Amino acid sequence: MEAIKKVTIILVNYNGTNDTLACLDSLRHVDYPAYDIIVVDNASKDVQELVADVGFSFPAAKIITVPQNRGFAGGNNVGIEYALAHRSDYVLLLNNDTTVAPDFLTKLVEAAESKEQIGIVGPKIYFHAEPARIWYAGGEFSWRQGGRHLGHGEIDRYPKDARVASTRYMTGCALLIKAEVMQRIKMMPELYFLYFEDIDWSLAARKAGYDIAVAHGSHVWHKVSQSTRKMGEPVLHYYHVRNALLLAKRHAPPLAYIGMYAWSMYFYAKQLVKIAFLPSRRAIARMIIRGIEDFYQGKFGQYRP
Repeated sequence: MEAIKKVTIILVNYNGTNDTLACLDSLRHVDYPAYDIIVVDNASKDVQELVADVGFSFPAAKIITVPQNRGFAGGNNVGIEYALAHRSDYVLLLNNDTTVAPDFLTKLVEAAESKEQIGIVGPKIYFHAEPARIWYAGGEFSWRQGGRHLGHGEIDRYPKDARVASTRYMTGCALLIKAEVMQRIKMMPELYFLYFEDIDWSLAARKAGYDIAVAHGSHVWHKVSQSTRKMGEPVLHYYHVRNALLLAKRHAPPLAYIGMYAWSMYFYAKQLVKIAFLPSRRAIARMIIRGIEDFYQGKFGQYRP
């Protein structure tokens, strides 16, 4: 009989102890027989509360604290390094503001094992506040239009759908990846700090010859507002524009990259117009300009005022 595959689940916490505890509570009921949990704290203000609460309520979970915020990729990489050192067959990146169905992990591993070429697989993800409304059921991506979640905002008419379907990219909200894939494509790139790391990893996996799939029978619920409640902050526009250009530099074919270069020049000029004539948009416009400038100056990682 083939040995059961070991999975390491990684949760990255940043000032979100209550969400992390709720996620861990849902993981108590997972029916997969061979998994462990790592909670990586990304230099939270409430780290002492996290360590105490997780240690008391979930003693089996390993807690790793880092002295500075390393961003989404950096926090996950800390857990990935630990998982690979302890010979996990799979790593599951799971947002700490999610809850899961008891069989979600079993369904993910079954999907990943169903075809050798599948390197990354993820679940169907719903809005936590509206449990039947889809947040992610696959991802489309093109250099012209960027990334898009399939089914986003739709009520799920086929909740018992058990298909394993190929998709262009996997969201980092819930992403199961084989250890052999990480050994080929290496760690999640930390240059981004926030946004586009999951698309980068997906593109790298595809270049290495692996497929990416959605296991529609695996279900997760995402408290989207918890992780995006500050989307209006200008600094998030900085990350979006800088990192879109970085993604193109790392993965786009030559013609697409030339197109992104031309787009960035047009977009830069457009922000200058907003600064001159639209006072209400100046803060965001200045951050977009800074993002474009930092890209061309090679300034990546966390934004520094």
